[in-house]
Amino acid sequence: MYGWLWRHLPGPTAVRVVLLVALAAAVVVVCFAWVFPAIAPYMPFNDTTVGE
Repeated sequence: MYGWLWRHLPGPTAVRVVLLVALAAAVVVVCFAWVFPAIAPYMPFNDTTVGE
């Protein structure tokens, strides 16, 4: 996957590195803004087994 992405990005090496960093940052932002909040209700992290 990384090789395919590297071959299909335009420009010299420095431009490719900048583009890859921007793409990685965009993926992280999308995950934290939409993906993780969407799946949070289905995760068992907030379920407690000890009642009051």
